[in-house]
Amino acid sequence: MSFQTFEDPAGGDNHAARLADLRARMRQLDLDAFIIPRADAHQGEYVADADARLAWLTGFTGSAGFAIVTADRAGVFIDGRYRVQVKSQVDLAHFSPVPWPETRPSDWLAQALPAGGRAGFDPWLHTRKEIRAMEAGLLGSGIGLIATPDNPVDAIWTDRPAPPVGAARIHPDALAGETAAAKRGRIASELKQAGQAAAFLSLPDSISWLLNIRGSDVPKNPILQGFAVLSDDGRVALFSDPQKFDAATRAHLGDDVTVLHPNGLTPALLDLEGPVRIDPGSAPEAAFRLLEQAGTGIAEDSDPVVLPKARKNPAELAGMRDAHLRDGVAMVNLLSWLDAQDPATLSEIDVVRKLETFRREQGATDISFDTICGAGPNGAIVHYRVTKGTNRRLARDQMLLIDSGGQYPDGTTDITRTLPLGSAPEQAIGPYTAVLRGMIALSRTRFPKGVAGAHLDAVARQFLWQQGLDYDHGTGHGVGAALCVHEGPIRISRVSDLPLQNGMILSNEPGYYREGDFGIRIENLVAVTDAPAEAGRDMLGFETLTLCPIDRRCIDIDALARDERDWLDAYHAQVRAALGPWVTGAARDWLDQATRPL
Repeated sequence: MSFQTFEDPAGGDNHAARLADLRARMRQLDLDAFIIPRADAHQGEYVADADARLAWLTGFTGSAGFAIVTADRAGVFIDGRYRVQVKSQVDLAHFSPVPWPETRPSDWLAQALPAGGRAGFDPWLHTRKEIRAMEAGLLGSGIGLIATPDNPVDAIWTDRPAPPVGAARIHPDALAGETAAAKRGRIASELKQAGQAAAFLSLPDSISWLLNIRGSDVPKNPILQGFAVLSDDGRVALFSDPQKFDAATRAHLGDDVTVLHPNGLTPALLDLEGPVRIDPGSAPEAAFRLLEQAGTGIAEDSDPVVLPKARKNPAELAGMRDAHLRDGVAMVNLLSWLDAQDPATLSEIDVVRKLETFRREQGATDISFDTICGAGPNGAIVHYRVTKGTNRRLARDQMLLIDSGGQYPDGTTDITRTLPLGSAPEQAIGPYTAVLRGMIALSRTRFPKGVAGAHLDAVARQFLWQQGLDYDHGTGHGVGAALCVHEGPIRISRVSDLPLQNGMILSNEPGYYREGDFGIRIENLVAVTDAPAEAGRDMLGFETLTLCPIDRRCIDIDALARDERDWLDAYHAQVRAALGPWVTGAARDWLDQATRPL
């Protein structure tokens, strides 16, 4: 069991010296630039300590972004979620934040390097889609992208941690809702029908779901790191350190799953018969190059596991509902405790530790991500992570944003609640009400089958837009069932064209952030369900899974329409009925008050 630590994961403050060492190594390799991504070879949002190259070099610890280093520039590319955070983490005398995706890496390189410049990259850390986009952007510039056989960051990282060897464990069939053999057979049959001899899998959550196993290689994500090749007969070659598997786990995998050391991946790819299905959006560029080197036929297509994994079956949905019930009890215990305290006696870390205690009591095996507990101006940092260095004391009459989640044996949770510590600040009431109305609107919406996340994103933003406000993150992300809290490929965002389907689970989390003052976000998880048909057209809607009161002290009740009030009252009645039997004493009294009708 591992819960949150509050140390700076970037590893010290000597980033300028590391930058100088990297530049020296680049000169040895005849490189004019080198690209350092946040991602590892599996393109996961969270990376093991051994793969935290971006944080080690720059100090930036966000979950997305990259750096490009030249002889005289070092740009750290970050999206809207991290534009406040990055300024507090990197040495601005040596690293320059670059707004991304507004600034494409190819455009930045074209300005930073002369014709004939050589920009290096590690082909195991970038997808083919990424490399193609950069090559297209650099076309005509005279700048070449150079795949390096060795990563120069690794060469200067003398105390780099060892790769993780966390133990694998069995995910019971009763929770999975389908045996691993059935999953393998079902997806292998799809490969055979498509004329594909095998599929290369590089996403650890795809492999973990397919084989009904879980792992402990990456904090807060119960996944097994590795690569796999699924053949059209259902057999799997799994490339992951064999010491992760005990006798029981090997017996669970069965004779049709062969565990091989990761060192065997390169020769296996060179020897693989095609056509091989491989995802240009998630598989590393190096894997494509190995298949091409061998002359193996390539079928570029999406990872065949991601959509079946995203469409939760009845057992997975039941597990998620049960996990949210227990998580709701933990949240009520936390919020009722917090309301009884003098804010001035607490810090952000105190709140995080107390919430983790309540989650442990409800059976959580881990948190699903580092808890975001931002008081006052820290709440405006969208993905704020409290450390001992940033830990802020709470204060009366300021806002507190708590975004957190738990990993349970049967499900994964993610919830955000924003509350005033004492009286609600006047300037927060309007935005808070707009955020709440957007969350309610998305919760209630019905839509025809075939509608994608991009079509629904504006539903949650409309009331903020009416006030000239917005937020710089997506409205919703996919969530795994006892897997990763951020799960692709589904999203509710302006750029997501993937239609939502029955059984998918997403977050519903509009927000508003006023830099230097406060942040507001209200988040529930929702499951896509069938909805009553209109004029014969098949419709979908959302079932809200999260069970926790929404703070009412910042609501401008007069701004709510009658149907919005009715939704909130009905939701609070549902929360009270579900959680009431499981909370006692002062927490039960608090729950009754927090869920009373408006």
